[in-house]
Amino acid sequence: MIEKSALPPQDPLPRAAEQEGAKASACTRIVPVVLAGGSGTRLWPMSREHFPKQLIGVVGSDTLLQATVRRLDGFAPEWQVAGAPVVVCGEEHRFVIAEQLRASGVEARLVVEPARRDTAPALTLAAAHACANGDDAILVVMPSDHAIADIDALQRALECAARHAQRGAIVTLGVPPRSPETGFGYIRVGEPLGDGAHRIGGFVEKPALELATQYIAQGGYWWNSGIFVMRASVWLDALRTLQPDMHAACLAAFVDGEQDGAVFRPAAAAFKGSPADSIDYAVMERLSGSSGWTSEGVVVALDAGWSDLGSWDAVWAAMEKDEAGNVGRGRVLFEGAVACYAHSDGRLVACVGTSNLVVVETADAVLVADRSKVQDVKGLVARIKAQHAPEAESHRKVQRPWGFYDSIDQGERFQVKRIVVTPGARLSLQLHHHRAEHWTVVRGTALVTRGEESFLLTENESTYIPLGVRHRLENPGKVPLEIIEVQSGAYLGEDDIVRFDDTYGRCN
Repeated sequence: MIEKSALPPQDPLPRAAEQEGAKASACTRIVPVVLAGGSGTRLWPMSREHFPKQLIGVVGSDTLLQATVRRLDGFAPEWQVAGAPVVVCGEEHRFVIAEQLRASGVEARLVVEPARRDTAPALTLAAAHACANGDDAILVVMPSDHAIADIDALQRALECAARHAQRGAIVTLGVPPRSPETGFGYIRVGEPLGDGAHRIGGFVEKPALELATQYIAQGGYWWNSGIFVMRASVWLDALRTLQPDMHAACLAAFVDGEQDGAVFRPAAAAFKGSPADSIDYAVMERLSGSSGWTSEGVVVALDAGWSDLGSWDAVWAAMEKDEAGNVGRGRVLFEGAVACYAHSDGRLVACVGTSNLVVVETADAVLVADRSKVQDVKGLVARIKAQHAPEAESHRKVQRPWGFYDSIDQGERFQVKRIVVTPGARLSLQLHHHRAEHWTVVRGTALVTRGEESFLLTENESTYIPLGVRHRLENPGKVPLEIIEVQSGAYLGEDDIVRFDDTYGRCN
């Protein structure tokens, strides 16, 4: 919990108006803020509700999250970029996010939201966390699921944005449009400020095709990238004025939150009381006028090969193509194909004489779609979810904080899983009401707790866990532990787990 005795009464967060002018204008410390709480399924079957697109490698060897947290590497030396970005995410993704950041060598500060409340409350928690000790840093706020081809161009735009944020403006990056897209919001560009920046003239909702075409023809409208730059105290002051209920709920959640190493947990009840709203709706569209808040809204052009990767067609457009316009990832062959995107997670995918197709193969699903119809994937996933099919929510291979499991086979009253436990890790002490389990070690050494006994199993040895018996699996060795688990029973769902002790704080 935040130490209340060290905070001013009722409000621990600095106000922009209370910062000395010279100190505020001299602020050069930048804190990257990565918003990683999304759960979109438009890139199904690679993206799932429990494994969204920011966690997958769509356009490179890194995942989108890993690419995002590195975007300020090598930033201009006159700006002091904090070494530890603030990453805001949900509880369901925090272990995978932590592991991906560890694999990238990034020491981030995780703020774990107890519920989804959209981007404005998420940014408010990050701003509070960034300036809890009176530090009024400049926040560079980035979605975790976008692609940017030219990092140098991005950093130049962010330098310009940071200069305006120094003086108290709230800045967004706008993308000069390449086509009349109907899936993006637009920013109307206002008066130029002399350095490539403009005042914000207004915001426009996602337009119909005819209106988007008019915007392109007349000029002066840019796509809204969702990247923002502002001082932490300026954001908090804006929210205090424009969204007092949200400010109060987020402040209470922050003050009563718990710090556990690099993980900060806001108070759940207070945060769930916050209204849900986006940064654009909550603040950006209300920066001036009768709202009582008159801080300047500024937009800076971002011409850096930006894409929100909102569909498979956008992924195709963002990637390097062969001479026939095809993009292939994994085990893919094209024969007489034109303008196709094909992805394989394992099996060979061959496209012969096809045009403008998307083919995506995973271990448990295959998507074949016309590139012009990929926006309909969202509706398809809704139908899959309505059928209570598991392919809408999770992959066959599911990441866990201790390793992963892969559901190899299943049928009536049985399921077979391959379980891999990383060295030194252990599963929770648990029991099941509806299933029994048989474990066979195929690699490594297992330390098994079963009821009141504990014992070791090595390769080719096995044990049986009866229904209703407390048990735990641990890897005491230095190599990954791999077992085959055969479950049998009337119900085999993952919610049939009662946890009594868990290293990762997941007890019932």
